[in-house]
Formats: sequence, C-alpha cells, structure tokens
Amino acid sequence: MSESSVRPLLRADGVGKSYTLRGRRVDVLRDVSLSVRGGEVTALVGHSGSGKTTLLHILGLLAPPDSGRVCIEGAGGTGPADTSGLPDGALADLRRRRLGFVFQSYNLLPQHSALRNVALPFLGSRGAGEARARDLLARVGLAERADHLPGELSGGEQQRVALARALVNDPPVVLADEPTGNLDTDSEDVLLKLFRELADEGRAVLLVTHNPTVSESADVVHRMEKGTLTATDTRDVRSGPTTGTGSTE
Repeated sequence: MSESSVRPLLRADGVGKSYTLRGRRVDVLRDVSLSVRGGEVTALVGHSGSGKTTLLHILGLLAPPDSGRVCIEGAGGTGPADTSGLPDGALADLRRRRLGFVFQSYNLLPQHSALRNVALPFLGSRGAGEARARDLLARVGLAERADHLPGELSGGEQQRVALARALVNDPPVVLADEPTGNLDTDSEDVLLKLFRELADEGRAVLLVTHNPTVSESADVVHRMEKGTLTATDTRDVRSGPTTGTGSTE
C-alpha cells in the first residue's frame, strides 16, 4: 500500500456552519472533525437534514465554513494544508486538480456525447483530453457508448459517465453525493465495485448516502445527527466487520 493510502488526503477540523431563518440562528454543522484517508472508502450517513450534504460541499471547497478549517493535500507544503483564506482562483484550481465530484443527478450536458462530457473538464489539450476520456469510458465499461448522448443512456450508464468525468484529471480524492440514489441494484453494484477499485489504487473516496448497502461497502462510516458526528465505525470490508469506535480520526 502506498504512502498516500495511509494518511489523510482531506480533513475537516472543527467545522461549523449556520444560517439565519426568521431571525433565528440555525446551526447546520457544529464542531465537525473528520479525516478522509487514501486507500479507504468512507461513508457519511445520516437522516435528511443532518448536515451531511452541507459538510460534503464544504469538504469539496464549494462553500466556506463559518468556523474551523478544511485541509487538503496539494494546497501547499507536505500533507494536507489549510485552505482557509485562499483566493477563489486557488480554490477553483484545487477543486479541478485534487477533487473529483459525482452527483446523484449525474449533471451531464445533454447536448454533448458521453466522450465530450468526460473530456470537457480536462486541463490539457483537447486531443489529450479525448484520449483520456476514451480510456476512462473503457474502464467503466462504456467504450462502446462513447458517442451516445446522455438521453440515450440508462441511469446507471450516465452515472458511470459522471464517474469517468470525475476522474479525468486523476484527482486523489473522489466525493460522491448519493451516487446510487437513482440506480437499480445491478447498476449500484457496478458503481460500488468501481469506487472500491479507486480506493485500492490509493485514492480517498467519500460517499454521502442514506443507503445501507452503500455504507456497508465502506471501510469507515461516519454517522451524523443534527449537525454533529455521533459515531465513527471502522470496518474491514474485505474480511468482515472489525471494530466500532467513537473516534473521528
């Protein structure tokens, strides 16, 4: 196992987030700390309104925390570095290079082929991007569907295109928000196997889910309730459950 697969690639330290509703403060997240490590599939579970999607957006540098900090490998120095105070351009560059996003609703551009959807975010030349996209579509089992529009693909195929797109710049961290929420069981199984392969390569994979099948496939499960982490379970899914702990590190 590589060095990257035994250390955190993404970390939240004391993260808090709130908003005001009808003159009242509502705490969405309260002092949340967790690490997402290379070589592991991590699941973040909780009921609707528990704060898990807000936390994912903050970890993905899509929204700033009101308190605490997010540290990500590649932000500077050795190991995860604090992203607080970075300008918008630097945050956007980190998102493009260090993070891959997969959404429940796929978010594919309907007028473009599967190949073009995957290649569009690529940071190099168009030719190199299309070559990379073809390789990734083959990896997710869709080499023969490269020229199809999203509307010509099943839900499971669209989500695999979305995963290929998330990988086009070879990010060390993959974040997925309810990635199997719209899929049948067979498509879900295919996607979970792909997430496992990514972790086995040393990537950090974080899945936000309410689906027990998804959380059971994870190595680490963080449980959220009312904006706080209530438990963290560490498991070895390759050999069965091992330990349960309240630690968040």
